[in-house]
Amino acid sequence: MSQVHTLQMGRLVAAGSKNRLSDAIDKLAELEALHIVDYDDSEEGFSLGIPGEKSEDVGRDLVKARAAKSVVSVSPPSKPLKASEVRNKLEGGLQQEIEKALDLSSKISDLETEIGSLEEQEHSLAELEPLGIDLELLSGFDSITAFVGRVDDIEAANNAASKGLILVSKKQDGMIAIFLRNEDSKEADAALEAAGFQQSPVPPGSGSVSELLSQIRGKKESTINEKLRLEGELDSWSSANGSMLVCGLEVLERDHEILTAPVKVAVSDHAFVIDGWLQMRRSDEVTKALMDSCLHVDITPFEMEAGGGGHGHSDHHHEQQMPPIAYQERTSSRPMELLTDAVGRPAYGRIDPTVFMLFSYPLFFGMMLGDMAYGLATIALGVLLITRSGTNEMMMLGGKFLTYIGSATVIFGYIYGEFAGFEFLPHIETKYKSAEACSYVWQNGHCFKDAYDIPSWASWMTSLYPNDGRIHYVLEGPFSTTLAFPFHRVALVDNGGNLEHLILLTIYLGVIHILIGLSIGFRDILLYGNGHGGFGLICAFFEKGTWMLLVIGGFLFGYSFIGPGSEDMQIFGAGLAGTSVLMLMWTLYKYHGVPFPINVGLAPIEAVGMMPSVISYVRLFAVGAVGVKIAETANKKLYTEIDFGEPAIALLLLFGWILGQTFALVLGLFSPNIHAARLHFVEWMRQYYDSSGEAFDPFGTKSKFVEGDY
Repeated sequence: MSQVHTLQMGRLVAAGSKNRLSDAIDKLAELEALHIVDYDDSEEGFSLGIPGEKSEDVGRDLVKARAAKSVVSVSPPSKPLKASEVRNKLEGGLQQEIEKALDLSSKISDLETEIGSLEEQEHSLAELEPLGIDLELLSGFDSITAFVGRVDDIEAANNAASKGLILVSKKQDGMIAIFLRNEDSKEADAALEAAGFQQSPVPPGSGSVSELLSQIRGKKESTINEKLRLEGELDSWSSANGSMLVCGLEVLERDHEILTAPVKVAVSDHAFVIDGWLQMRRSDEVTKALMDSCLHVDITPFEMEAGGGGHGHSDHHHEQQMPPIAYQERTSSRPMELLTDAVGRPAYGRIDPTVFMLFSYPLFFGMMLGDMAYGLATIALGVLLITRSGTNEMMMLGGKFLTYIGSATVIFGYIYGEFAGFEFLPHIETKYKSAEACSYVWQNGHCFKDAYDIPSWASWMTSLYPNDGRIHYVLEGPFSTTLAFPFHRVALVDNGGNLEHLILLTIYLGVIHILIGLSIGFRDILLYGNGHGGFGLICAFFEKGTWMLLVIGGFLFGYSFIGPGSEDMQIFGAGLAGTSVLMLMWTLYKYHGVPFPINVGLAPIEAVGMMPSVISYVRLFAVGAVGVKIAETANKKLYTEIDFGEPAIALLLLFGWILGQTFALVLGLFSPNIHAARLHFVEWMRQYYDSSGEAFDPFGTKSKFVEGDY
């Protein structure tokens, strides 16, 4: 199948004697080919299977290993380890090491609790110390009530203690201790409340508060030292056993999955039945592998029912049970699966957008960032992730993704003639010279009258272009499109730039991109339906063709109304758009069940809603223009002002310039990604995409860090 489709799936039903169930499960785990459908215990005579004998032991070891992994800092091995080596460790000393790590973690937790308690006691005693009285004298009286705490108004506190004794903190921080007879305490309590009194806790104990405080601080210090010592031991444990723990956890998870697999299988007194999905390309392999353990193996290719692969909204079509989704085997486009999975896998039979985004996503990102320096930095970051990825597949794919968008940024940076915010290629001067002369002005790599010097480490790149960059190729296309090389994206046309051309190109790109999405949706509805029971050519025409006509008609009308289009084009575009609105009314009524009177108002609103989707692509110009202006501002206001005749100011300006460039780079990595993702996920995919697909998850934990026979 082509790369724009997911893999063809089939349904497997395998049956055999009950005493061969474990053999079948072991073989399926080895193959990692079957997505098991859990038995729902609905068939008479069958029940759920029983886990393997060692499942409890393995489960207990697995819980301990997961707990250990949660309390230590571990990293996977740089290369996969042999399964035999990992099993030897599990059967040898690894379990004892895991117990040791858990014991260390438990002790550290206890010490943290103790440190917290000591800190509370220290705080309480530190407040009481300036009162200069032994701890046992602050509480525990039968006939005397003690008020120990802070007040906002000392004078009011003195008045409240007129019938008793008051002690005031030497620090004059509002800390007091008042002792009164029990019968006088109620009156004093009200007075103290008016004085802002807040009770302070008096910890249990006796003796000098200062001595107790010294003991508490000494104990806290020794407890902290003990905690640091144990944390050091745990770090040493992580360095020595971390990689093996990760691999051991993988083996235990696989063993546990195999041992508990029977609970997913239908079992009778004498037989078993396994049900699941698999990739049809592996059907012969699976059939051959199960021949020894199964008496019956049946694999049926899944066939979509036209109109039946939807969401069950129709009274005339049942909801067909859909298989999980498995991607094609890919190399170049595989990193873009990260984007597809971020939205959700496509429904079965629908177009997989991954390959499309291999071209469109870097195109959008590069068009926005469009600076060779930032592109090279992005590539360098991607290469760094790849070299550091080891066995981490996600990091590897992320690194490749960065190299893709970084390469596109370098290409557009070459077209724009930009490096670190410096626009080093000359313009054709038309603002200050006659249009007929159309001559180049070559001065420090620039031609503007307010030009600033471009450093040699940027301007030398003109040598990468024909005639040292003194070039200007223009291709005039239909609908007033202009493709130029070099393409000066931040200057107006009358000043030798292509800003207006870029704005126009982004709108045209939006029209094309959305039409591609609608075309994909047309194909999906034609073959598989619209999710409401409708399918076929007529349904596809009204569901998606209507919107395609609306986009085309609106584009022709807008171009002829604003631009140089003819009156006939304007009339034709308006008629096409108006007709599509009427068709949309019928679509909402026929295929979505919306009452027709409501459609009269709803259809025009829906139609107008397409315009923001197209206009949204203007961000391809706006985000890039903002980014380059940020970098250009740092260059003009900081870099060009550097004069090492004044070293201190020069270093300050240099630091500010580096900070500005770093900000522009970080912004360039995040902002274009956010906007490119929005254009794909929101504006484009909503024209056709159904993200209801379930990821294909074959039985048998996929090997990541362990290789060989498990």
